Amino acid sequence: MLLVTFAVSNQRRIGALDRARGEVVDFSVAAPGLPGDMLAFIAGGEAALVEARRALASGAGRLPLAQVELRAPIPRPARNIFCVGKNYREHAREVQSTIVTAGADSVPELPIIFTKATTSVIGPGTPIPATLDPTGSVDYEGELAVVIGRGGRGIARAAAMPHVYGYTIVNDVTSRRLQKQHQQWFLGKSLDGFCPLGPAILTADEVPDVGVLRVCTRVNGERRQDGAVADLIFDIPTLIETLARTMTLEAGDIIATGTPAGVGMGFKPPRFLKPGDVVAITIEPIGTLENPVA
Repeated sequence: MLLVTFAVSNQRRIGALDRARGEVVDFSVAAPGLPGDMLAFIAGGEAALVEARRALASGAGRLPLAQVELRAPIPRPARNIFCVGKNYREHAREVQSTIVTAGADSVPELPIIFTKATTSVIGPGTPIPATLDPTGSVDYEGELAVVIGRGGRGIARAAAMPHVYGYTIVNDVTSRRLQKQHQQWFLGKSLDGFCPLGPAILTADEVPDVGVLRVCTRVNGERRQDGAVADLIFDIPTLIETLARTMTLEAGDIIATGTPAGVGMGFKPPRFLKPGDVVAITIEPIGTLENPVA
């Protein structure tokens, strides 16, 4: 199931996306007993999903997709978005000479974890505010993101996947010069509007093998990134185990798993984003997260 947050007449609701029919099922109509907030819905676990499936099959509450505005599926996460740096080998190599960090010239031995502020989240179609970056070095990073369902601490790698609720798409937009100047990644990645998220959360039951998914990023129609999730250096169970070793993961937590090679700073000269550009990240069967640059 593709779960979405959307707005009708500026009123925010949650529902399911039927891509084949170009419709959204409004849970406030088809299943009024369900929570109206995505974080609360995720916390409802399997019981909420069972009710949502009934709503999807009922035929009630259907709206043409063209009549709604898709928002980020989790418009304001409860906590910062967890992110993983240099988690594809070719990407690690392309950034080795541009980011000043210890061990920057090698593939990491352990996952590099950083976060993005919740205030950076925007939805599909919302402009990326490149003008907020005083250094003019705005870059894109298409990524598969994991949404946690059942939380916990001390989750072993072998037991990690049942904690995955679903998957979505993140554009880990970055000010490269801020990232380099501060020799850490939080400030350069947490500008307002620098985390497009969406267009939907694909529930985990629809993805029997997450490794077959591909991350494809296009800028103005030109393919820049194309990587298989199977090529992650640290796979999803390892990332969950790493985080849960030090903290309690909670329902609705988002883990962006890393970006493939092909980011703008990897070109010579760098190809940073500028107003008027359009970034589209496709991971099927989730869909495409597309945002203009302003």
